[in-house]
Amino acid sequence: MSVLERRRIRLVPQGSMLLWLGFAGALVMVIVVVLGPLLQTHDPYEQLLTNRLLAPGEEGHLLGTDQLGRDLYSRTIEGFRWSLGIGFVATMIAAVLGTLVGIAAAMREGVLRTVLTRLVDMTIAFPYLVIAVAIIAVIGRGFFALSLTLGLVSWPIFARVVYAEALGLMEREYILAAQLLGVGAWRTLFTHLLPGLRPSLMVMWAFMFADLLIAESALSFLGLGAPLAAPSWGNMLSDSREYLATAWWMLLAPAIAIVVAVVTANLIGDGVAAESRRRAAQART
Repeated sequence: MSVLERRRIRLVPQGSMLLWLGFAGALVMVIVVVLGPLLQTHDPYEQLLTNRLLAPGEEGHLLGTDQLGRDLYSRTIEGFRWSLGIGFVATMIAAVLGTLVGIAAAMREGVLRTVLTRLVDMTIAFPYLVIAVAIIAVIGRGFFALSLTLGLVSWPIFARVVYAEALGLMEREYILAAQLLGVGAWRTLFTHLLPGLRPSLMVMWAFMFADLLIAESALSFLGLGAPLAAPSWGNMLSDSREYLATAWWMLLAPAIAIVVAVVTANLIGDGVAAESRRRAAQART
């Protein structure tokens, strides 16, 4: 191997580097969520028409103001709590439901497995955003309503991955040996199956969080997600449509926030996947 090739390999980010970058970004976002009220310079809901469409830096507004005179910096900070909170809660709902269904289908043969797998196939066959719009029309809008809606339409993806991974793990020698020794189903689940599923669940969780964050922003952008006055990033993007030529800064802050959050989640997912592959390769050797 030439020196140039060795340098090129060292320059390629490894799994640990991706994880460090992803966790660093996640830590910053958690700090912003927790300390949001302390970081805000203005009330994110306060409307002052005399200050409408101020450019960044004018009259103490770091990122300018929107069409109603609301401070964009404070609304973007508050948007971390709205958009990231909805994405986090929705992903947890999808992960819990999907994991339970996937494991139940993998561990129980017969009618239960057939019913659960057909249910997953039927749910995946429908576009999840269309189902989300239908559910929102029934239960209404809001933080918990939107979180529940996105979680309910996303769990089949978790269920299918967990089902496939669990079936493969159930055929491993150490699980078959445990079953032959009389180890119960619950002990097998918590001692062998769930630890084996942990890397795949972490990767799925990270990528699903990014997808649901985009879905939440898309629904809010269309006026179907968070309440119109809420500082959701999707709402902020929707408000900026009519002022792209005269107040471009209205688009900048929420767009950058969405990109940073999605990239951070994908870095964590890619890093966990790379580390899992590296450890599997080491185990084989």
